[in-house]
Amino acid sequence: MRDSRHKRNESLGTLELPELLPGWVWLTGAGPGDPGLLTLHAWNALQQAEVVVYDALVDESILQLAPPQAELEYAGKRGGKPSPRQADISHRLIQLARRKKRVVRLKGGDPFVFGRGGEEALNLVEAGVPFRIIPGVTAGIGGLAYAGIPVTHRDTNSAVTFLTGHGTTGLVPERHDWEGLAKGSPVLVIYMAMKHLANIAEQLMSHGRSPQEPVAIVAHACTPHQQVLETRLGECVAAAQEAALEPPALVVVGEVVRFRESLDWLGALEGRLLTRDPLGTRQLSETG
Repeated sequence: MRDSRHKRNESLGTLELPELLPGWVWLTGAGPGDPGLLTLHAWNALQQAEVVVYDALVDESILQLAPPQAELEYAGKRGGKPSPRQADISHRLIQLARRKKRVVRLKGGDPFVFGRGGEEALNLVEAGVPFRIIPGVTAGIGGLAYAGIPVTHRDTNSAVTFLTGHGTTGLVPERHDWEGLAKGSPVLVIYMAMKHLANIAEQLMSHGRSPQEPVAIVAHACTPHQQVLETRLGECVAAAQEAALEPPALVVVGEVVRFRESLDWLGALEGRLLTRDPLGTRQLSETG
């Protein structure tokens, strides 16, 4: 069954984008912060929205893409701060859909990557509410790219693991196999890790990761306030405290962090001199 009719958007030439119909909910990824990282489908959703139910990490400039008459409803969840219950958010989406509103549920990053989009979609299914999933650029990829850190590189790793450092209980998730993670994944990208960084670092080192392993902490990724701290696993807790880094932040553990010496493209715009061979292993061609 087609979820909606398609329409021609004059500003995009002959490109056809779907129509958000009354009574539908589009679970939409807003990307990691920079409005330029929105997908065309996300932009199209906002253009048609009657109600936008948005999260804490959605940039104000992205909300301004919705029509002036659209209702903006905040549904952000931040650790340690008063937040709406997940059940209440899902109930509100169902309520709006049954009122035949065109609803955009706008989430930072990707709704299916540590965004509880799967939970909300299941609730919509149970309530018989039609929905669409619009993926977004997740912070674990886009945020690291803005920091000049590739999540994979054939000289260091052909695997990467994404995990959360903050479970539903507010503690480090109990189901993590720290021994398996420490020994089996060359690169770890950890969301929501700042609160329990000491515990996470200790778990990794106690299961075999070197205290000298490169670590980067990327705070407020893909925004004008982005901060990147390069450190080592054994020093990351003290270094983060000294730098006064605050969430939201990503922690990446692995040799790929060393590529930042060469790939910090934002730093280069501000005058940073990039190195040609961060690992000291490349066969560099002669130029000139």
